[in-house]
Amino acid sequence: MANLGFIGLGLMGNPMCRNLIKGGHRLFVYDIEPQSMVPLTDMGATGCKTGREVLESTEAVFIIVPDTPDVDAVLFGPGGAAAKPAPGKVVVDMSSISPLDTKEFAARLAAQGIEMLDAPVSGGEVGAESGTLSIMVGGSAAVLARVRPYLDLMGKTITHIGDHGAGQTAKVANQIIVALNLEAICEALLFASKAGADPERVRRALMGGAANSRMLEIKGEWILSRRFQAGFRVKHQQKDLHNALDAARKLGLTLPNTAATQELYNAVSGDGGSDLDHSALILALERLANYKVT
Repeated sequence: MANLGFIGLGLMGNPMCRNLIKGGHRLFVYDIEPQSMVPLTDMGATGCKTGREVLESTEAVFIIVPDTPDVDAVLFGPGGAAAKPAPGKVVVDMSSISPLDTKEFAARLAAQGIEMLDAPVSGGEVGAESGTLSIMVGGSAAVLARVRPYLDLMGKTITHIGDHGAGQTAKVANQIIVALNLEAICEALLFASKAGADPERVRRALMGGAANSRMLEIKGEWILSRRFQAGFRVKHQQKDLHNALDAARKLGLTLPNTAATQELYNAVSGDGGSDLDHSALILALERLANYKVT
């Protein structure tokens, strides 16, 4: 049994914590919304008042919060986990944030004697519940070996990508593919419907060929059933594409289709859809076409 910490107890963090508890570990948890700790303290976890308290009570701390400034605050803000030195401790950031800022965070933690891994995840709430997430890891292989048994309780596929920031780079690449794939699916189903074909039959036909993908199987069905009230939110997809475009700008790269897809998401968000599932991207295309997929 290990003493482990977890900061960020939302849709992803809560089930990930449950899997660690089921794995036999003692958990110390913290969230800016104290009520989110209750289901976990009911399972035996210890609620903490600050991130620093979590770090001081544990061998390794896992973090999953919405964005780069949130990770900064959790680590270095008032009451932050890394507000003062803590030699030998490990921080595993499983949020999806800027790869370039991640390298800076790792350096700042190292100055405090704290090891860091960036280990963003893919697989959504379903993967978090079932412990089958794909985890992309940046940082020291030796540190990964120390925490691998805990990651195994949360994920099915754990890949060491490279040095600090490499895990976040892989996650940004993942989100570019997800967003552009979904945009292509939306265009294809809009085209099929406007041309007079049954878009559901078209979807099923495409699932038997080279155009198939998990996005077509799952989110294609969500689009056609207008299931926009659950899942991965538009605002989180926007954040991931912002990270991609910001890093690309700093690297001197042009990502034209990523930029165009972000503009479509901006249109959905501007129309009040920031909390809808990212498959609601179809709404922007329907508005441009003055046609609703039927």
